[in-house]
Amino acid sequence: MLNSQKNKFDLDPNIHYLNCAAYGPILKSSAEAGKKGIEQKMHPNQITSISHFTDSDTARGLFAELINCGDPDSVAIISSVSYGLAIVAANLETQIKGQNKKTILTIGDEFPNDFYAFEKVAKKLNLEQNSILKPPGLANIGQDWNQNILNAINTETALIVLPHIHWKYGVKFDLEQISKKCIENDVLLVIDGSQSIGIEPFDNTKIKADAIICPAYKWLLGPYSIGFAYFGEKYNEGTPLEETWMNREGSDDFTTLSMNPKAYRPKAQRYNMGEFSQFIQMPMLIDSLTQILAWKPENMKTYIEEISLFEIKKLRNLGCEIVSEAFRAKHLFGISLPKNVDKQSFLNALKGKNVLVSDRGDVIRISINVFNEKRDLEILTETLEECL
Repeated sequence: MLNSQKNKFDLDPNIHYLNCAAYGPILKSSAEAGKKGIEQKMHPNQITSISHFTDSDTARGLFAELINCGDPDSVAIISSVSYGLAIVAANLETQIKGQNKKTILTIGDEFPNDFYAFEKVAKKLNLEQNSILKPPGLANIGQDWNQNILNAINTETALIVLPHIHWKYGVKFDLEQISKKCIENDVLLVIDGSQSIGIEPFDNTKIKADAIICPAYKWLLGPYSIGFAYFGEKYNEGTPLEETWMNREGSDDFTTLSMNPKAYRPKAQRYNMGEFSQFIQMPMLIDSLTQILAWKPENMKTYIEEISLFEIKKLRNLGCEIVSEAFRAKHLFGISLPKNVDKQSFLNALKGKNVLVSDRGDVIRISINVFNEKRDLEILTETLEECL
């Protein structure tokens, strides 16, 4: 059984950080790994041709294990979610050529990256962008929202991009059922793993996504401006965003670079961002992924449920609306406050007690990780009681 892991982080004991969905803290050990990366960059004589690739190969292997995709060569190193989605958009025309596709589906109230990425290509290919909106209310939306998604997928759908966990409300989407519907209708399934991978168990042998995009700085507890993208076999011969020398076959042999090799490295390696070696950030990311795999997301999920379930029941009893347990992520949930509570006053009260959460418009978002403890949640509910 997993216990509190707070000692592995350098968090202020007086801060109650319930905001991992915005930024995850890095581990103490990851900080040390980053310092070693800085030292290596201070002494560039230590950098060899093969060292441009070794750490990234390790990181890709760890991420492949985390999502159970079975093949590290299907994982690319990217700079951001928008970069990964841009690769999907750049290859969409080729993917749907000769098919009678008319729509791109996204999820309502979702983070805007998932919409912006396909705005231009939708106009170019004369595709309509349709958003599957949130059903009314909050407590019981999970089943209806999942069913509405399934109903929206048909033979005219080119692509659906959706999260595993909704970034505001914490609704858990049934990716296995959605995948089956996509396969039946020849629809590309693209998963935004920003708010799930690293904390929620993910098995792509069951989900069978065509692409999975994930930043490092949230639930992977890694540094900013680096992440991963999984691309399935449909993308093995696709077009990358950058024509970087590092993505070419044999580029680790610096003596032959001027021969301008044309062949790409296998599978998703063509999609790596330029300068993906990231000598400072990559060791940090390897450290955090290694720790997450040691903890195991299913154990992390169990610990989070143990420290939060009682306080979530109290929040409901105080009049808050939260997505029902059957369709709610354990690590992330939105709170719709009672009507007689002023949201800004509540947020000010939380701030006064060093409780950090996210204001996401119609909800206050709470996001929990293994560095949290019961007291972090207790102060949240105590503050609401005071406001009432």
